Amino acid sequence: MSFSDLKSKVVWTNGCFDILHRGHIEMFKHCYELAGPEGVVVVGVDSDERVKSLKGNDRPFNTIGDRVEILRALKLIDVVDVFSTDEELKGLIGEVHKPDIIVVGEEYKYQTVIGSEFVNDVSFFPRLGKYSTSSILERG
Repeated sequence: MSFSDLKSKVVWTNGCFDILHRGHIEMFKHCYELAGPEGVVVVGVDSDERVKSLKGNDRPFNTIGDRVEILRALKLIDVVDVFSTDEELKGLIGEVHKPDIIVVGEEYKYQTVIGSEFVNDVSFFPRLGKYSTSSILERG
């Protein structure tokens, strides 16, 4: 049985979430609000190999095991799933969790959002200030 069978709103977001920062937390709050009191927030996390391919050999800073456990500890998130490829990501969205809404950063507004063909709505979350994992790591 999928979450969509429970008649509650399912909200999906995904990313590396290598070093959590205020921007991530605000996005998770947004997901939680969109899901509503009976809803479910599902977070997809890029595998270590995928982060390396996207961000370079110095990343991820935190292992997938650590990133997953940190995300699972947040009360704003109900489910955490790991994916390594675009195909796995599509499968999690279209076949496993079947969300009503996908939340992505506004920088993806003019790009194809993976899995968007399976949902009713894509919500573009505005970047909060200059928060980013890359900038945090650059500062040392």
